[in-house]
Amino acid sequence: MIVIGIQLYKLYEQKLSLEKSVSDLSREINSVSEENYQLQADLNYFSNPQNLEKELRGRLNYKKPGEKLMIIVPPKAN
Repeated sequence: MIVIGIQLYKLYEQKLSLEKSVSDLSREINSVSEENYQLQADLNYFSNPQNLEKELRGRLNYKKPGEKLMIIVPPKAN
């Protein structure tokens, strides 16, 4: 009886460990799925040439040949 009890306890510990692993993996899958969704949305957004140009202008100060770039600096607060 004691040997069976010990074996049952070990199996129970394994079950708990496996349940925790499954839970951790489920959270990781959800996280990766959210990241994949966001990357797909970004890909769709940047696939449009107008959106790509808008981002280039905003982030990298991109300008077309012949255009002038004007950067407005806000006044310093006292």
